[in-house]
Amino acid sequence: MATTESFINYVCEQLTGIGEIRYKKMFGEYMVYIEEKPVVIVCENTAFVKKLDYIEPLMEGSDVGFPYKGAKEHYILDLENDISREVVAKLVEVTPVPKKKKK
Repeated sequence: MATTESFINYVCEQLTGIGEIRYKKMFGEYMVYIEEKPVVIVCENTAFVKKLDYIEPLMEGSDVGFPYKGAKEHYILDLENDISREVVAKLVEVTPVPKKKKK
């Protein structure tokens, strides 16, 4: 089951105010960019963030899962929890802007 457009809009609404938000559809699922940094993967109506030591204390006890076949384990972001905004804000701090690929 692919992510619905209403769910990706909900994710973006929940993260409003952290920075400039956009999303890109990729293989039927979505990547959410904040300040042009890929921060949240949305697959099958579930928001995922990378498991990084930097956010581990905030995500302690959170569910984990795999956003797609072959992916590394990610934290599942509980968008109803206020901590999710703090987690995403911290990820924006440490995530680099992807380098443009040369054609």
